[in-house]
Amino acid sequence: MKPVRIAEDIVPIATFKARAATWLKHAADTGQPVVITQNGKPAGVLLSPSEYDRISEQQRFVESVARGMADSDAGRVMSTAQARQKLSAARKARARAAKKK
Repeated sequence: MKPVRIAEDIVPIATFKARAATWLKHAADTGQPVVITQNGKPAGVLLSPSEYDRISEQQRFVESVARGMADSDAGRVMSTAQARQKLSAARKARARAAKKK
């Protein structure tokens, strides 16, 4: 995520309400998050859809790696040969199911 530019990316909620479409365009065009304040304190952050997707994908990747590391630490591992055998069996099962349809 790009850093917030204090002079350009922080907006009071009243200003945001009055010019929401402009701020949505700003977030989409610049890729910058927009911090919306209420009573002078951060109350929310507006992200462009592409930035939200990027952050979500990154979070899913990090969580996946963490699960893999936890599996490894707990001894839930298999050899390459075992993985290949399991994948081959799954492919064959999908092929059989597709033929039945």
